[in-house]
Amino acid sequence: MPRLIGAAQAITTNPALTTTFNSSGTFDPATPTFDALVVAGGGGGGVEAVSNGIGGGGGAGGFREVTGISSPGSPTPVTVGAGGAGAPHTGGGGSPGNNSVVGSVTSTGGGGGGGSGGVGQGGGYGGSGGGTSLQNQWLPTYNDAGIPTNGNTPPTSPPQGNPGGNRLTGNPTNASGGGGGAGSAGQVGGVATSPSAPGESGIGNGGNGAPSTYSGSDVTYAGGGGGAAQFSPQPQGGPGGGGNGGLYTPAGTNAGAGATNKGGGGGGGTNQPGTGLSGAGGSGVVIIKEPAYNTGYSSCWDLRAVFRLVKEGDWTN
Repeated sequence: MPRLIGAAQAITTNPALTTTFNSSGTFDPATPTFDALVVAGGGGGGVEAVSNGIGGGGGAGGFREVTGISSPGSPTPVTVGAGGAGAPHTGGGGSPGNNSVVGSVTSTGGGGGGGSGGVGQGGGYGGSGGGTSLQNQWLPTYNDAGIPTNGNTPPTSPPQGNPGGNRLTGNPTNASGGGGGAGSAGQVGGVATSPSAPGESGIGNGGNGAPSTYSGSDVTYAGGGGGAAQFSPQPQGGPGGGGNGGLYTPAGTNAGAGATNKGGGGGGGTNQPGTGLSGAGGSGVVIIKEPAYNTGYSSCWDLRAVFRLVKEGDWTN
């Protein structure tokens, strides 16, 4: 940074600073580099339109902790992604979450939960993928392993998320897949009884989120939404703000929304008229950490410090 020669000044140590953006705004950097937690908005849960259909859980928003980001040296926009809308009970895929951005770092919104489309649809791609939806079918048991529901799209290193869960059905339980989370993939829904896929596969819980201490305490973000199910037990959203999946029976068990400022995926819903609504995804968050830094270097003044003092009316010639 260029410097000017001026009157002697005292050296001041400025403490480390943490700035949290729960909504979009402007960041005015004070240091050459900074670290950031960037969590995108979660995807909304889906609804399968066919008889007794149940939708997949929404994928969590992308989760990224990035260190040593180069400062632009001037005020820069910060985008906090909103969560995606859930689908209506008449059927549809959940809407994807929106990206969160600061400087050169982008986290991708979570994929919407699968829904509407005959025997079910794969969830959307995103930071974490949405879960696959399921039409009511009892026999034969089938495992639609070919329906993709990718996470970490576009890819980052380390990965910003995980895939959503597939659907797997068979007597006595049908359940859609849970949305992927920052810490693990969404759980496959249903109980497998075929020789090709023996044993219980899970009830479509959302994938686990990931912890971060950027806020000053240990907080878990970006949990996947639970997929909807026909009967109890109710699929659970992943730790880190994922919404629970809805139930077709008992009627009126709606899905939960993803948690605000955690980027959680919304729970999948059912096509039970007037009930079983799917959940919206939760909004993301951006937390920026700047290290401690010194101002004042004998008779040398940082041009940025001079500008700030002039702007504040505290600079005298």
